[in-house]
Amino acid sequence: MQQSYNMNGVNSYNQSNRNSNFEVSSEHMAEIKEAFELFDADNDGLLDYYEFKVAMRALGFDVKKQETLELLKLYEPQNGKSINLSNFMSLMARKISERNPEEEYRKAFRLFDNKGTGIITAECLGRVAKELGESLTQEEIKSMIEEFDFDGDGASKNFISISFNENEFIGIMTGNFKN
Repeated sequence: MQQSYNMNGVNSYNQSNRNSNFEVSSEHMAEIKEAFELFDADNDGLLDYYEFKVAMRALGFDVKKQETLELLKLYEPQNGKSINLSNFMSLMARKISERNPEEEYRKAFRLFDNKGTGIITAECLGRVAKELGESLTQEEIKSMIEEFDFDGDGASKNFISISFNENEFIGIMTGNFKN
C-alpha cells in the first residue's frame, strides 16, 4: 500500500521540494517511525547527531558527517543539533522515494557475493542465512538456487558449485525473472 507523505511539515527545505509528495509504503513509514523510537535513546522526542546518524544507517543510508550536519540544519534550522519525528519521517520518506531499487539490489547482491566472483553460491547463501539466524539445509539452499538459476549456469549436481548471477538475483528481487 502506497502512501503520500507531504513535505509541508518540514521547517526548512528548498521550495521546489518543500511541497512535494513522496510515495512510500505504509510499511516504510512504520519502519521509519520504529527506527526513530528505537534510536531516541533518551526518549526526548528528538534524535541528536549520533542518534540521527545511527537511525539513518539502520534504514540503509550510510551518510557522512558533513551530510548529517547539513540535514540537521535543513530540517531543524532553529538549533541544527537534533531532529523531531515529523521532520525525520519527512526526510526519510524523501530519501526512500529517491532510492534506485535496482542499485539497492546490486548492493544486496554484493553482500551475498562477498568474494566478488559475480555469483551467489550455495556457500554464500548458507553463510548469510546463518548470519541472519536462519538454519537452512543443503537441500533447501540447493532448491532455492535451482528455482531461480534460469540460464542453468549454476544448476550443477555438485552442491558446492550451484549458483546464480547478479542479473538472476535482480530478476528474483524485482519479480521480472523469466523461467
